[in-house]
Amino acid sequence: MDLDFVCVHSGRPAQTLTRRDVARALLAVPSGVALVALQDLRRALLAAGNPLSPVFWASAKQILSDIESGQATVGDVQRWMEATGSEPVLVTSSYFVWPEEDERGPVAREIHARFVQYLEERIAAGDIDPDALVEGNPAARHSYEQIQEEWLTQPLPDGRVPSFAVNDEQDEELFAAWDEEEAYALSELQRIIDELPKQPDRPERDLEEAAVRLRALVDLPGYPGNVLRACAGLADRPLPDDDEELWVTLAAGVAGPISDLSDDDDDPAEFADLSGDLSHEDTVLAALCSIDHADWLAAVGALLRLGPGVLASPERLARLIAESEDIDQDDIDDVEATEVLFVPVVALWTYLGIVDADEVLTPLGWWGLPKALEHSWSAED
Repeated sequence: MDLDFVCVHSGRPAQTLTRRDVARALLAVPSGVALVALQDLRRALLAAGNPLSPVFWASAKQILSDIESGQATVGDVQRWMEATGSEPVLVTSSYFVWPEEDERGPVAREIHARFVQYLEERIAAGDIDPDALVEGNPAARHSYEQIQEEWLTQPLPDGRVPSFAVNDEQDEELFAAWDEEEAYALSELQRIIDELPKQPDRPERDLEEAAVRLRALVDLPGYPGNVLRACAGLADRPLPDDDEELWVTLAAGVAGPISDLSDDDDDPAEFADLSGDLSHEDTVLAALCSIDHADWLAAVGALLRLGPGVLASPERLARLIAESEDIDQDDIDDVEATEVLFVPVVALWTYLGIVDADEVLTPLGWWGLPKALEHSWSAED
């Protein structure tokens, strides 16, 4: 590692290298290599007319030594990088978080580069004191964070607010990836259905009885009615008149919750005590939201092939998922963790009539589960 490496790594000539440029280059190689090269690099920058400061070089030696000895934490390294004066703070006071460098989209990369340039300008103007940051001066740190917060929340000349623009891009990428995963899962589900030797028949009487039971259940306060309504997005809407539509909507909500509990279902006192445990309803919703498309596909695909009468307990479902050939086994979570997530699923399935009191798949569940997943994965935003 030498000055040429730093220049190439940063894309700048030696005369314009910043502390951040040098710090990033030092962290791009093994800490032992960086420590050996540190003194020669300092001399080379001095000869180039860009000596930086003794405080920076002392801090660089200290952090590299701590990394080499295994004493430095990720937070220590991040804090040192931020102390260069032109490294954006990872988490701001308004809880804006920059995406990882290799996960930034075009907008995040552009705005991050603009931000770094702005911070360099503030250093040149004397508004940011990197030496004071390295030394841990509280006032310098507070001022530094305020400068960053203000820039991120003020509109750019083109009208974009930096923090909003970055978050919007992340949301779009997340939604696009989710839609792609959902579309793939839906196509695989259809393949499994088409390959069944016998298509499930609609169990008219079972469906009618389940609809009558569910209409009464969701009108009652508390669990499970409040969870079923919230998951299906029916908290503020009337129930469908058609029995099949009602049943499929409620069952689809379990596989893909649409909304959280309404304010009427929340106890304000629970939120005042942040150290308290989650309510049963919130725990159920958290579990449902943690199950991914692959696990749903594997579980329901296995039940469709096995047919009514098969045990569909949480433990059995976790095993079926672990043994499934419909999904990538590298993506499968721990079997016990999967079993825990499906405990509230099977409990809600019991109310829906998908499984009976012994957690055995019913004809209604065999017929309705694929329809519920199709409804959940085909729903428009």
